[in-house]
Order: sequence, then C-alpha cells, then structure tokens
Amino acid sequence: VLSFIIFICYIASSAVSFMMAPLLEFLLALFLLVAHAFKLNEKFKGLYWTLSDFLRCVTAAIIYFAISIAAVSKYSDGASKAAGVFGFVATIVYAIDFYLTFNDLVAFLKQDSSDSPEERKSEDEDSDSDSD
Repeated sequence: VLSFIIFICYIASSAVSFMMAPLLEFLLALFLLVAHAFKLNEKFKGLYWTLSDFLRCVTAAIIYFAISIAAVSKYSDGASKAAGVFGFVATIVYAIDFYLTFNDLVAFLKQDSSDSPEERKSEDEDSDSDSD
C-alpha cells in the first residue's frame, strides 16, 4: 500500500522519473502476496522464497532511501516532498521487514545445515569402518 501511495505521489509531482521504482516494488510485493495466498511456495520447492523476499526487502530499502533523498533535496513541489517523506517511511518499513526476513532466512539455513552434518557424520563413520 505504501509503495502504491508513493507511486501516486511521484506521478503527481515534477519528479516523475522516480515513479518506476515504487511501481515495480508494488507489483513485486503484489506477486509475492498472491504467491503466498495460493500456496505457490509449497508447490515450487526449488525456489528459495525466503531468500527472494529477503533480497526484495534489501533492494527496496536501499532504492527508497536513495530516491527519497533525491526527491526531497532536488524538487521543491509538495508532491515530491510527500513522496520523499513516504519513501523514508517505506525505507524504515522495509528495513524492519528485512530484519524479520533475515531471522527467518537464518533459521531456514540453520535447519538445512543441521540436517547435513548428521548425514555427513554417518557417511564418515561408514567410510572409516571400511578402511580398517
């Protein structure tokens, strides 16, 4: 919702060149929302959904921060200032989402790595007994 509001603000402002970033971010967030609603993350196990969400949050926070600074400092109309302020709010929201997603990603990676050493240990034990 915040990305859509920022998109509308950039359309109404003289900083129209910045409108593509919020539009793409809105569409990507909408795609991930629909994908989770239709349980596509359970159907397509080959994709790392948590990692894709993590990368989306990181890039969105960086891009929103950069274009917000440019919108607030370079343009003087009210819509550009509003888009910049909403962009700073979106940066904070995406940073919080980045933190929460990072914790999920670490838990997911620890779960995968905790399974692997046991399998490796049993393979090592088998190989040691064969060498004696």
